Amino acid sequence: MLIIPAIDLKDGKCVQLQQGLMDKSTIFSENPSEMARKWVDEGAKRLHLVDLNGAFSGRPVNETAIKSIVSEVGGEIPIQLGGGIRNIDTVESFLNSGVDSVIIGTAAVTNPGFLHEACFAFPGQIIVGLDAKDGDVAINGWEKMTGHNVIELAQKFEDYGVESVIYTDIGRDGMLAGVNVDATVKLSEALKIPVIASGGVSNLNDIKLLCDVANVGIRGVITGTAIYKGTLNFKEANDLAEKLTG
Repeated sequence: MLIIPAIDLKDGKCVQLQQGLMDKSTIFSENPSEMARKWVDEGAKRLHLVDLNGAFSGRPVNETAIKSIVSEVGGEIPIQLGGGIRNIDTVESFLNSGVDSVIIGTAAVTNPGFLHEACFAFPGQIIVGLDAKDGDVAINGWEKMTGHNVIELAQKFEDYGVESVIYTDIGRDGMLAGVNVDATVKLSEALKIPVIASGGVSNLNDIKLLCDVANVGIRGVITGTAIYKGTLNFKEANDLAEKLTG
C-alpha cells in the first residue's frame, strides 16, 4: 500500500486546510518543489498535488508551482494532480507538461460527459476524486453537498473507465481524527478499480488499520496534515506499509 504525501498549493505555497476552509490554512513551505524533493528523498513512490485556488475558482491557478515540482521530481515517481480541472484542454495541458494523472472532482459530478470524454481520450490517466460526508458527495471545494451517494456515483464512473478513485472523508480531512476505514472498505468492495483513501490520517495506527484491509482494493492513502505537523513520520509510515503489504 502506498503512502502518498500531499502537496496542497495555495498562492504558490505548500499549505494545509482544516476541513477544506480556505481561510483556515497553515503554510508549511514557501517552496513546494523543495517539499516534493524531501518526500521523494524519504521514499515516496507517488505524489498528490492539489491546486486549492483552482478548486475554488474552477480553473488552474498554481501552474508555476506545479511546473516547478514536475521539473524537480517528474520522471522519478508518478505525480497526480487535481484542483480546477474542468475541461479537456486543461487535462491535455497538464498531462503534456509531465503530470502523470489528473484528478477530476467537481466536474465529474456536474459535467459527467467531460469525465467520459477525458477517460476516452487519456485512458489510464484519469482519476476521479470523490469528497463525501456521511456518504453524500460534496463539490466546489466542499462548499456544496449534492445528494449523490458516493458508492453509486463511483460505480457509474468506473463504467466510464476511470483508473482509480480517491475517496476523501471531508468530515475528517485536516482534523487528525483518524481515517474512516469502514467507509473506505465499503467503497473498495463495491468497485473493481483501486481506491485511494484520504482525510483524517493522524498516526501509525491509522496506517496499520488501512494496511490490514488493503487487500479489498485500497491502493494507498494520502496524508498531508499529519506529516506536516509531525504526528506521523512519513518514512516510518512508508516502511510499515511496505512491511505489511509489500
